[in-house]
Amino acid sequence: MKKNKIKKASHNSFRVISLGFIILILTGALLLMLPIASKGRTVTPFKDTLFTAISASCVTGLVVKDTATHWSYFGQAIILTLIQIGGMGVITIGLMFTRLSGKKIGLGFRGMMQDSISAPQVGGILSLTKFILKTTAIIELTGAALLYPVFCRDFGAVKGIWYSLFHSVSAFCNAGFDLMGVREPFSSMTSYGGNIYVNIILMLLIITGGIGFLTWDDIVQHRHHFKKYRLQTKIVLTASGLLILLPALFFFFAEYSNEPIKERILHSFFQSVTARTAGFNTADLSVMREPSAALMTVLMLIGGCSGSTAGGMKTSTVAVLFLAALSVFRRKNDVECFNRRISPDTLRTAGAILFMYITLSMSTGVAICLIESLPLTSCMFETGSALGTAGVTLGITTSLSLPSHIILMVLMFAGRVGGLTLIYAAFGSNAEISRLPQEKITVG
Repeated sequence: MKKNKIKKASHNSFRVISLGFIILILTGALLLMLPIASKGRTVTPFKDTLFTAISASCVTGLVVKDTATHWSYFGQAIILTLIQIGGMGVITIGLMFTRLSGKKIGLGFRGMMQDSISAPQVGGILSLTKFILKTTAIIELTGAALLYPVFCRDFGAVKGIWYSLFHSVSAFCNAGFDLMGVREPFSSMTSYGGNIYVNIILMLLIITGGIGFLTWDDIVQHRHHFKKYRLQTKIVLTASGLLILLPALFFFFAEYSNEPIKERILHSFFQSVTARTAGFNTADLSVMREPSAALMTVLMLIGGCSGSTAGGMKTSTVAVLFLAALSVFRRKNDVECFNRRISPDTLRTAGAILFMYITLSMSTGVAICLIESLPLTSCMFETGSALGTAGVTLGITTSLSLPSHIILMVLMFAGRVGGLTLIYAAFGSNAEISRLPQEKITVG
């Protein structure tokens, strides 16, 4: 009976997480419709505010209205609030307000928090939540302080504060929203493409937000003692390092050959970092060659790490599948990593996630290609960006029709909340106990 109650609570938590994001999105969309939210003091159409609210709440970064030129300070503040809540998770914010109100945190709420951040156990979830809130505040304020000298110089003392805070939160939450449209609409961070200082700060903020709170908790507890880290942390750090370095080398040799060596190195590393769900870009992606665009699409679908502000399939998912392939090549019965075995349940889940992401991104990419009569590469890039909550674009977002925007909104929501979360919320997640007879089939 107790086991069934736990399963039911877990099932309910998936529904609460999904519903929480829906409420957040609708609230944000309605607030952005207020005349005070736009610089022209006019009512922005609901289809545009809904797209913006979904993109902000799901920390994606795709926009149909330039954030700096269309939205007022009130509208930008709403967008930043959606980014912050969406990045940390609605359950985390809900738990914070519950604690501030002095109410007791029940086991059900703790279970929801565990599912929300992919924590390994319910025990210690309150202290972990406190750590998440404290770490987020410290990193975002530090990032804003480091960005302030540059933005103060470029935009003035008061406006520089807002620009510093906005871009620090947007980078840490891997959202990709920017206010650089005052220079050129939809230009992202291209005006700082050669600024080493700004590039490094933004990349560090993106990486710290993307590796996950559980990883940071492990690092804080065990410092530099790598052997003491959980297997999850070891895989996350190793996979993240490789997924930054290897694509950067590819971009260095495949792109930016006409630029000075400094800009070439900066662009290569920044595009490698930002592709996995961050959403900023320091170079014009519309002139990128097809092989590089294809690689960026793959990186966007991979995304960040479990329990982080990032979306995508997650680095651990891809790492597990890669290790499973290696075990087959080496004819080993078990999938092993850092002297540990990985469970068959984890392998099945990873395979299901991969199948789901590939199916969704390809089918919706083809659908947009047919609807808009655009190149398939551009459409696949756009759907990969939406599903991976990356937010980078080849410049076609604003020109798409309403049906294509609806497809992108669904993908952004599924990418942030999680495809499996939505499936479990709709159909339940209780495992069948009965087992059928086993029969071997030939594959490969």
